[in-house]
Order: sequence, then structure tokens, then C-alpha cells
Amino acid sequence: MKEITLRVVVLGLLLSVIMGAANVYVGLKAGMTVSASIPAAVMAMLMFRLLFRDSSILEANQVQTCASAGESLAAGIIFTMPALIMIGYWQDFDFWVVTFIALSGGLLGILFMIPMRRVFVVDNKDLAYPEGVACAAVLETGSSENADKGAATGLIIGGVVGGLVKVAGGFLGMLLDTLETARTFGGRIFYFGGDLSPMLVAVGFIVRLNVAVLIFIGGALGWLIGIPLYGNADLTMDPVEGAYKIWSSQIRYVGVGAMVMGGISSLFSVRAGLMSAIRHLRGGVDGSSEDDSPTARDIPTRVVVVLGILCVAILAWINFMFTGGIGITLLSTVVMVLMGFFFTAVASYIVGLVGNSNSPVSGMTITAVLVSGGMLWLFNYSGMEAMVATLGVAAVVCCIACTAGDVCNDLKTGAIVGAAPFRQQMMQIAGVFVASIVMAPVLTLLHENTPGGIGGEKLSAPQASLFASLARGFSGNGELPWGMIAMGAGLGIVILLIDARLRAVGSKHRAHLMPIAVGMYLPFGLSTPILIGGLIAHLHSRRIPQQEHDRVLHRGILFSSGIIAGEALTAVGIAGLAAAGVASLELGLSAETKTWLSILACVAIISVFIAMVKPRNKAI
Repeated sequence: MKEITLRVVVLGLLLSVIMGAANVYVGLKAGMTVSASIPAAVMAMLMFRLLFRDSSILEANQVQTCASAGESLAAGIIFTMPALIMIGYWQDFDFWVVTFIALSGGLLGILFMIPMRRVFVVDNKDLAYPEGVACAAVLETGSSENADKGAATGLIIGGVVGGLVKVAGGFLGMLLDTLETARTFGGRIFYFGGDLSPMLVAVGFIVRLNVAVLIFIGGALGWLIGIPLYGNADLTMDPVEGAYKIWSSQIRYVGVGAMVMGGISSLFSVRAGLMSAIRHLRGGVDGSSEDDSPTARDIPTRVVVVLGILCVAILAWINFMFTGGIGITLLSTVVMVLMGFFFTAVASYIVGLVGNSNSPVSGMTITAVLVSGGMLWLFNYSGMEAMVATLGVAAVVCCIACTAGDVCNDLKTGAIVGAAPFRQQMMQIAGVFVASIVMAPVLTLLHENTPGGIGGEKLSAPQASLFASLARGFSGNGELPWGMIAMGAGLGIVILLIDARLRAVGSKHRAHLMPIAVGMYLPFGLSTPILIGGLIAHLHSRRIPQQEHDRVLHRGILFSSGIIAGEALTAVGIAGLAAAGVASLELGLSAETKTWLSILACVAIISVFIAMVKPRNKAI
């Protein structure tokens, strides 16, 4: 059966670039990315079915393997690189530095995962790999003769809907970005709002109701409860601006404390699996196998070692460029490599437990920031060199963790459908290579051509803002509200206890800490449409067994993927037009007219969404 062909390579690389560029925008706006494996698998099958009659399931699997690399790499870069601008080290994004960090970090995530494949994917029977198994089921179902050929329509319509809404709001100025209101009573601010973004509804549909509700609960704890309880409202300010001021300076750090506890909890929960992996690795498991069949082979160890050394050398050079000192370069490089290898195992194990979309990469990166910042503080490094060294470690560790988790998930899918691991690893490397090239240009376009830039109101880049604040605090260049962080840590412990109780009684609903913490740290307007998307998914799957949800909701997943790609790529295109001198066309509508148009657009978006994601009888 054909596996890697010219059409596979071309389509895989193209989708890697598209997924990478789209998820740069999604992550900067929504503070989270969505796994690209299932959407990419469906897109590959549809395109092969339309253009080639002799395509195979293995070809579609290799395309999604390559395409998902772009999404995972985008998460690693956008969570960290914008922080270098926020701390004032950069005025704009350095193309070569961003590219080499993305390439080297992404490659190390793949290379570190190779010797662990048999430990986590082949020999470990305790890991369920929910998303890897679901992706394999989608591939197997999509290759059947009963496939629903009309599913491609949903992808196209989704892209058109997402693009049109972005053009109406971002280019023509007909719609508001957020429908929000706030009132002041007794010196306290009461706020409510929601972003007008079909992309966020699509994100909620993909992550499903449980995660969407948890994100909303986090937002409610921060905005609907935390801000009023905090009080101290500035009565001279507009109430909406006052709510954002209190949230940005105080309340969101409750989410930071909860994220730290989430990261610690994640490490503790996988301790047994990590020890097992270490024992296997010390016992000589290096990815090789006595079985020399294609489905048992990895990229040769000598190639892994050579590429690994090259990546570490590149990262050491970048660290030296950042800091200008040999001592701090050696320290940060060693910390970077050791933590990268450690979090490869952590990310792989967590992906096996709860899936790629639920992997707490933010918590892992926060842990990397805390460890690296603490080490630099112990060695008396401070100021700008300590900040950039800390953020450099965080960037690489985040890229490694994101890519390693994606590789592990894809290898599980490949193992189910009969793919060759070494071919998947080559496609992942190719996907990382092309995606790394587009990271800096897309970031630059969005930063220079979006009002407020990255870190502003339209692209808040919440994770990067968090890491910038933590780096300032450790280097002595800023003050952190430690009381709020401690309060968040205490709240995190309470939530962990609630989740443990839910798990003990066998509840199908869980109180995962990381989505709640992320909800507290994000602007509240993001959580409202995400909740709507989760409710729509629940509406269509509530009477279906859990294991059948991916099959039943595949049309909605495809439509949602189209919306995400359509809105995100349109936003990048608008930024590109602005860079070329084509300014947005403001139609001069009044605020009241924009408000009513925005309300009508909300109703239309939800109505179209409900109609388009309705399950059909056929499988795909």
C-alpha cells in the first residue's frame, strides 16, 4: 500500500504551513490552540477522494502527521516569543532567531520522542490515547466506500463563513469585536461580555462541552466573582476599562497560581509512567528493535544523535546571542536540554492519558520558567540577560513539549492503521521545517498591522504576557502580585480535590484544573463563545455513547476546522494587505448600528453553526 508519495509530501507540507499560520492567530487571540490531527486527516481524505481515486489510508495518515506539526509548533512559538517584545528586548520579531528556535525546538521534540516510542506507544498498555485512537477511527471510516462525499461542503462553507465575518469586522468595520457591558455598584464593577468570533465557537465545538464549561467556570470565577469581590473600582474610568484594569493587574494572577498547581499536579500524576520510561531507557531501549519490518523501525540512532547535537549547538549559539555571556549561555543551555528531555516524557505520557488537546503545555512551560528563573537567580544573574535567558529556555521547552506530544499522538494513530514509524518521523521533520519558516513572517504581519499589536486588545497573547511578567519578577525588573498567585494556588488545590472526588465516584464530568486556570487568565469574552460551541456539540451528541462522539460529530469538526482556518487566514491576509498599503475600509457606521449588526451576526452565526454541524447518517 502506498504511503509516502509526491502528492502526500506536497499536500502535507501545504497543510503544515496553513495549520501553522492559522494557529498562530488562534493562539494569540484565544490563548489556546486546537489539535490539527483529526481535521487534517479529514481534509487529506477529502482532497484525495476529489483528486485521486487510488489514494490509500496510509497516505492520508502521513498527510495528517505532517500537517499537525505546524499546529504544534505554532503553540510553542506564540506562547513565548512575543514575550521578548513585551519586555522590550525586541522591537520586532527577528526572523532567523524565531526560525531557528522553532526548527531546533521542534526537531528536539521529535528526536527526544524517538527512543521513547516503544516505551509509550508500543509497550505501554495503560495509555488509552483518546485522540490518537479517534484519528485512526476517522481514517479507517473515511476510507470506506460509504463515506459521505458531501462533507467537503462543510469544510468550504466553514472557511467562507469564518472569512466573511472577519472581513466584515476587521476590514469593513461593520461589527464590534466584543459585545460587552459593565456597571458599577457600591465601588464594585460587574462585567459581562462575549467576543463576536465564529472561530471561538468552533474551538468550543472541537474541545466539547466538559472543557468548554471548565473554561467558562474559570472565566466566571475571575470576572463575574473575582472582580466584584476585589472592589477598589476607579470611578473616574469607564466601567469596562476599569474591569480590564483590575483583571490585568490582579485577578488574572489567580489563574497563574492555579496553573502552577496544575503543572505540579500533572508531573505528580505521571510519576509512575515516567519512572517506568526511565527504567526502560536505562535498560537500553533506544528505539531499535529486532523486528526489522517497516512498522517497527525508527529513524536510525546515529541520525538522531547527529541532528540532536546540531540542534543543541544552534540553541547554544542563540543563547549566547541573547545574553553575550559564556557562563549564562552554558547554564541556560544545560537547563534547556535537560528540561526538554524531561518534558518530552511528561507530554507523551499526558497525551496518552487525556489526549493532545488537553495536554497542559502552559503548566509545563510555567514550570520551565520557574526552574530556569530560579537557577539564574541562584547564580546571581539578573536584569535583561536573565529575562531573555529565561524566556529562551521557556520557548525551546514549550516547542519540545508541544511537538513531542503531537508526535506521540500521531505515532499511536500510525500504529493502529499500520504506518511505518520512521516514515511518520520523516514527515514530522519535514512539517516542522516548513512551518518554522512561516512563524516569524506571520507574527510580524500580525504585530505590525493589527491595532495595538501583539499583546494589545485584539491579540492579547495571554501566555506570552504571563511569561513576560514571570521573567520580570525573577530578574528583579518587576513586581508580581504574590498574594493573588498564592490565592490561585490555594484555589487550585481545592479544584484538584473536587476533581479527585469526581474521579473516585466515576463521574463522566471532571474538574480538570488547567482549563479552569486558563479561563481565569483569559479575557472573559473568549469563554462565552467557547461555551456556546461546547453546548452545540453536546446538543448533537447527548444521546450518543462517548466512544461514538468523534464519528457522529465529524461533520461539525470539519465545519469548525473550516471556520478556524477561514477566520485565521483572513486575519493574516488583512494584515498582509495593510503591510502592502491597503488600509481597512471603515464604513463610518455609528456605535449603535454596529451593536445591532453585531447582535444579528451572533444570531446568524449560531444558527448556521447549528444547521451545518447536524450529524448525518453516513460516517464521513
